[in-house]
Amino acid sequence: MSETNRIEYKRQLTKELDLEKEVIAFLNYHEGGIVYIGIDNQGDTYGVSDIDGDMLKIKDRIKNNIQPSCMGLFDVSSDIKDDQDIIKITLASGSEKPYFKKKFGMTAKGCFIRIGSASEPMPQRMIDDLFAKRTRNSIGKIKSNRQNLTFEQLKIYYEGRGTPLNKQFATNLELLTEEGGFNYVAYLMADENGTSIKLAKYSSLDRVDLIESNEYGYCSLIKATKAVLDKLEIENRTSAKITSKERIENRLWNAVAIREAVVNAIVHNDYSREVPPKFEIFPDRLEITSYGGLFEGMRQEDFFEGLSLPRNKELMRIYKDLDMVEQLGSGVPRILESYSRECFKFSDNYLRMTFPISDKVTEQVAEQVTEQVTEQVQKLISLLEGKEYPANEMMALVQMKHRPTFSENYIKPALENQLLEMTIPDKPRSKNQKYRLTKLGRQLKG
Repeated sequence: MSETNRIEYKRQLTKELDLEKEVIAFLNYHEGGIVYIGIDNQGDTYGVSDIDGDMLKIKDRIKNNIQPSCMGLFDVSSDIKDDQDIIKITLASGSEKPYFKKKFGMTAKGCFIRIGSASEPMPQRMIDDLFAKRTRNSIGKIKSNRQNLTFEQLKIYYEGRGTPLNKQFATNLELLTEEGGFNYVAYLMADENGTSIKLAKYSSLDRVDLIESNEYGYCSLIKATKAVLDKLEIENRTSAKITSKERIENRLWNAVAIREAVVNAIVHNDYSREVPPKFEIFPDRLEITSYGGLFEGMRQEDFFEGLSLPRNKELMRIYKDLDMVEQLGSGVPRILESYSRECFKFSDNYLRMTFPISDKVTEQVAEQVTEQVTEQVQKLISLLEGKEYPANEMMALVQMKHRPTFSENYIKPALENQLLEMTIPDKPRSKNQKYRLTKLGRQLKG
């Protein structure tokens, strides 16, 4: 495969190789790109002899020789081609263009742009225009309204990864404004803040019947993210069918896709408006909504192909340090392995991902429940229609007159097997209480 507008080959890493130029060109390019080390410009593989040492050198050169900081915008990983080790440098398009060589500043000697399959010096007029348009409302530039912040939770997470934070961590993690105060990134990472992520659960297909409302926040965003993931892991229950030969298990949603969606929603949310992402569970779906539409200049096709343009590069860097995100730009393609593009809905201010409950799960659970429930419950379910019923109407359907017996033998087991649900679940003894079929009940009814 030959070089393209998004792919650059380099035979080996040497002091003479102008790696910074290639990296800068992709950072300034609207689609980002990939640099391979160990492949010549004809596409022939030569491999890398000291892959670990070269990867460390690459990270060091990118970190120290390029401005503005591009931490969170690149990923250095090992790969194999033609049975030989090579290095893959994945680069996202940056939001603080123009990027330049620290040594030469914002000049034609320091700034580069990808044109075709080559990295060319950037004209001074383009440099000036990009600088004038540089994002100024990024959370890295917004000063935290609180300055007495502590970071014990963040330190614990880094220690857990074997990379304890030193005294310079606020500088290294870009938690400071240019004036030296804590920025909004620091605020989100602090032990205490005013940001809370909401996770709601409804018994209805709309947002009318709220049965559970959780808030995960007022703490480090990392801790809140883990709490959301833990809660969804519990909700993503496994249904099992045991046969004479095997145990078949299915979950409501694909666990890998949901994890990617949760982390992406949190990392790429636009916190400059102080609107956190939200998570909502319905009987037939999970909805994940994050604030902020597609980044300016990014098309939906770019988004689906995994061309990454991190809205919050500082957050991306921290989440990557803690192994909470995979390779740069891999999140959406991993989601698309299990769900279609129709699950994504874009607007000017929001991105919503909707993940339907697996039909295999409901069919299998219905079959399993059929084997478990009594004939009395099955009879009741078969007589109900798609409306809400008071208890006395259901008693009439099954020709029962004794309310306690009906409740014990019909309503109670139907509720326990999630075939029926209450319209007023927080007041089970309400005189206005009614009952309706759940999705599983409708599935069992056929």
